[in-house]
This record gives sequence, C-alpha cells and structure tokens, in this order.
Amino acid sequence: MNALANPELGKYLNENFVSSFQKVATFRIINGVQKQGGNVASYFCAPDGRVLHVIAGPVDAGTMLREAKWVVDNTKKAMAESKGDGATFKAYFRKAHAERLRNENGLVVEPVTFDPPAQDENSALTYRDPTGRPLAPVLPPPPLDGPDVTLHLAKAAPAGGGGLMRAGIVADRAGRRWVLDNQGRVNMLLAGHAMLKIEKIYGAIFEGILGEKISTKPVEVVTPFSWVRN
Repeated sequence: MNALANPELGKYLNENFVSSFQKVATFRIINGVQKQGGNVASYFCAPDGRVLHVIAGPVDAGTMLREAKWVVDNTKKAMAESKGDGATFKAYFRKAHAERLRNENGLVVEPVTFDPPAQDENSALTYRDPTGRPLAPVLPPPPLDGPDVTLHLAKAAPAGGGGLMRAGIVADRAGRRWVLDNQGRVNMLLAGHAMLKIEKIYGAIFEGILGEKISTKPVEVVTPFSWVRN
C-alpha cells in the first residue's frame, strides 16, 4: 500500500513539511517490475536537517499521519518551552522520545541531553560503503534501565536469547534482554541522539535498526531474457 497516495496524509504533509527523498542503498529491479532488496525510512527534520523523528520501515497512511502529527504537536510545545534556546529544544525532543518508549513499550532510558565530542570519521565505529569510505558514525543508544515498575509489566517481551541489537533484541543494565519493535528502537536511539544532523543519524537507522547495508552503488536492472522488453 502506498501511504503517500492517501489524500488526507498528502494534504497534511504538504501543509506542514517540505518533502524530498534520497537513495542510500541499492536494490535490483527484475524485468522492469519486480523490486528485490532495499528498505525505507522516513525522517522528520528541522529546516537545518536536524532529525526530530524517524519512521523505520514502510507503514500505512494512518500510522504516518499519526507520527507526522506527533512531530508537529511536539515541535510547537518545544518551541514554546525553549523560547529560542537550542539546548532546551533538543532536550525536549530527547525526553519526548524517552517518554514514548516508556509509554508504548514499558522500558526506561535516561535521555541524554548533551552531545559528546564529535567522533573521528576514521574510527572503527563508522558505517562504510563497500570500498571502505566512511559514510556515517555508529551511534550507540542510551543505556536501557529496564522495565518501568509503575507499569508492573513491560510491554516489550522478554527475549530468550540472540545477539544484542539484532533482530529487535536489546539488553538493559541488568543484563535482561527484551524484544523491541523498530519504532521502539527508534525512540530509544533518539532519546540520545535526536536533533543531530540527518547525515549523522541515517546510518544508525538504516544499518543499525533496519539491518540494511548503506551503499552508493546504482540500482541494478536485471533482464534475464533478451526478448523481454522494459
């Protein structure tokens, strides 16, 4: 289903956002029709490219509209609260993502309201293209404290095993593992990194959460039979 074909969603996005797109991975097109590989992430940014919110993966129109309204509503609240102070605005959004994680998944993180020193692009903690060229830093999410005891039971399911931050599995400070959906992992990440520029965040979303490989390679068009015309 093409969410952007929905008239209500399209009207809201046109009224509140300036839309654009960029390819950050490669995929194959078979016979001009069938698409293999790739994924999508939707970024809601401030005018200077700082990321307010992200939708990781394709969603329906209702979900995208709800998330877009969340961004607009919280931007208005953050502007009113910050009164032009950038640090306060950033802290508001990181706290908002931590609160969503608690409310929607029952898990608690302490939002990081300051930024550490810039990371060396030649660091080992860098996403790279197939040639080794650095593309984006690896951004660790803030430490997960565990379930919110006031909710009595975390809404994220306990995990029986598997690698950390792989297949939706995250670990808290006590070593307990939880299965967390993509949007929960986005909120966890942005509790520590909201309001960074999109070029600093997209790698952590596309590779770290969606499990795709960033690539600058062009789209590969495959026509297996010479008599098939595109």
